[in-house]
Amino acid sequence: MNNQIIENYWQAYLATLPNNSQADNKYDISQFGDNSCLANQLSDLVVKGIKTATCSALWEWEAEGSTLPKVGLKAIVIDGNEQPICIIEITEVSIKPYIEVDAQFAYDEGEGDGSLEFWRQEHWNYFSRVLPKIGKQPTPEMLLVCERFRVVYK
Repeated sequence: MNNQIIENYWQAYLATLPNNSQADNKYDISQFGDNSCLANQLSDLVVKGIKTATCSALWEWEAEGSTLPKVGLKAIVIDGNEQPICIIEITEVSIKPYIEVDAQFAYDEGEGDGSLEFWRQEHWNYFSRVLPKIGKQPTPEMLLVCERFRVVYK
């Protein structure tokens, strides 16, 4: 990943803010999906405003030793080629079991036909690919970190 490109993108965003807003200098880098093709598809949905939510297994955060996202956190979204495409701001974070994700959240994820059935199938497939890498298997009760966000720069 080219850190200078990422930093330049962040600085371009900061330049659009009123001077007193530039104190917020903390950001994450987010790539959706577990492969470059999926990252391109999902980041395109984010830029178009179709995808306004995402989730990941709490186990993934724990395995990485990462701090959970907080409301107000900004993240530079990168595509499958690790190029910045937009900046999002987290507007909501909740932790809930996979089985309790509702139809509205599935729709807000913006994938496929937007149905809960599609969401469950595709996310089960996704978790079946990524969780074994950290010694876990998906379960209906596994806890998910569910995030909603809005695009603040593109």
